[in-house]
Amino acid sequence: MVAASTPRLGLILGDQLSFDLSSIQALDPQRDILLLAEVQDEASYVPHHPQKIIMVFSAMRHFAKALREHGWQVIYVELDASGNTHSLTGEVQRWQAELGASEVHFTECGEWRLEQALRSCPVAQVWHPDRRFLCSRQAFARWAAGREQLRMEQFYRSMRKRCRLLLEDDGSPLGGAWNFDRDNRKSLPRTLRGAFPVRFSQDAITQAVVALVRERFASHYGKVDGFDYPVDHAQAQGLWQHFLDFGLAAFGDYQDAMAEGEPFLFHSRISAALNIGLLDLRQLCSDVETAYRQGRVPLNAAEGYIRQLIGWREYVHGIYWLRMPEYAELNTFGNQRPLPEFYWTGNTGMRCMAQAIGQTLELGYAHHIQRLMITGNFALLAGIAPARICEWYLAVYLDAFEWVELPNTLGMVMHADGGYLGSKPYCAS
Repeated sequence: MVAASTPRLGLILGDQLSFDLSSIQALDPQRDILLLAEVQDEASYVPHHPQKIIMVFSAMRHFAKALREHGWQVIYVELDASGNTHSLTGEVQRWQAELGASEVHFTECGEWRLEQALRSCPVAQVWHPDRRFLCSRQAFARWAAGREQLRMEQFYRSMRKRCRLLLEDDGSPLGGAWNFDRDNRKSLPRTLRGAFPVRFSQDAITQAVVALVRERFASHYGKVDGFDYPVDHAQAQGLWQHFLDFGLAAFGDYQDAMAEGEPFLFHSRISAALNIGLLDLRQLCSDVETAYRQGRVPLNAAEGYIRQLIGWREYVHGIYWLRMPEYAELNTFGNQRPLPEFYWTGNTGMRCMAQAIGQTLELGYAHHIQRLMITGNFALLAGIAPARICEWYLAVYLDAFEWVELPNTLGMVMHADGGYLGSKPYCAS
């Protein structure tokens, strides 16, 4: 029998910065210890945008500080710390041995590669489901079983019913339709401008991370200066509230619009904060429905936004974990061309491409039409190898983690899965 005083160790990843994370909930702050580690392997397995590394490292440091304020014992390994093994498997083994921890607790990872590596660690392991998603891996597999083809629209309708979102009392959809996408493609009037973006100043923690990234990741493509994304839960909530107040009402009409000098328009920019755990999906859905029922936003805006959250986001997460690792190797069209260098520099005479890529290198952000209809369609039409364009998307966008990036790029953009995720590539729309 293990002595009651023997600690257990909980590993918290850089995209798991939620107080209600399953592994945190299973541990005891009076006895157990949480581990967060900045490691070179995760920061450089693709050349991540410098602002993405800044966001994750700064958010990790802020979360560690908050955990300590909540009474947790936290081991935080900075990138340049003495003894850093620079891999998460190395840090787990090092600290399990150092502490004599009886077992190590993990929450399901966002990336297949990392989960397989951690499961191979020679330590006693306890794994917990990632309940931040509304549809578990197992639930998605049950939904998919026996279907000749998977389609997001059918999955989305099942999720709406299950979550009781935007429904009449009898379970039918508000407005008489499940999907108002036909009302979400309006052209942007010349005189209309997007909501003024909310920005967050850098505190001492973030400034230290910026200096670290500037020194250690100077070879990575993308601009370091100008980082202003949220790095803690309060800032993320501020960004979300700003969107609810100033962006959501027009999001429905103009979510597919593009305009020169308008990188954000009426998009929320919360995907990066949501994907690393600074926002709660259930709260976001509830807030959007409340805004509609209070008459503050039209139905096409509320439905269109909720469809992104519980439709596409949960759908691609389910497909990723259902089909990995073979999914990453699919290449239906046999495309083999290398990725042009201008994807990394923005130096091209094609105006739309130059603007979309230039914005990406500056901000680590582009909305879905810029990604899919411009940089994505070019890659498909040019016959770029799917693995190469997938690597690019994973590297350059702040919100890109493989579970969400790979199905969107390989399936929806490149159609390299032969129509498994969607019926046609975007270039056929």
